[in-house]
Amino acid sequence: MSLHAIVAIDEAGAIGFNGQLLCHLPLDLKHFKALTTGHAIVMGRKTLESFPRGPLPGRQNIVLSRNKDYAPQGVTVAATIAAALKAVDMPQPVFVIGGAQIYRATFPRVTTLHLTVIHHTFAQADTFFPTIDPGEWHLLDEERHEPDERHPYAFTFKTLTRR
Repeated sequence: MSLHAIVAIDEAGAIGFNGQLLCHLPLDLKHFKALTTGHAIVMGRKTLESFPRGPLPGRQNIVLSRNKDYAPQGVTVAATIAAALKAVDMPQPVFVIGGAQIYRATFPRVTTLHLTVIHHTFAQADTFFPTIDPGEWHLLDEERHEPDERHPYAFTFKTLTRR
């Protein structure tokens, strides 16, 4: 199974604060949608509950939760990563979309990283992505974007594959 992680991180590897993204980057959201639509996305309960409109359309939303009574509409609930991956019924790859606990648990199995590196360090961040060892990853592609009226920080889309 092809397992990809997709995440926006700051220069220190931070991914969030108080259960929310670090900042709003419309082009990053568009990029996320373009990559994940038509595929399964695996996430934790808190990530699902952070979506203002519920499960993301056009994707199989798989939520990891140990709570046997957790059954939100429009999602597949799995108790383990193995069960989540077994439940996938959309084309590969499968995207891991967060949160931090889910990234840590799946990171050894991830073959491709889709990073949005925000060229800023957020002092109040409280949630971090696993450490990326540059020796384990090969940069396939990168595309830098400068700040503008809709994007307060410069950022770079990077695609890396495990060596």
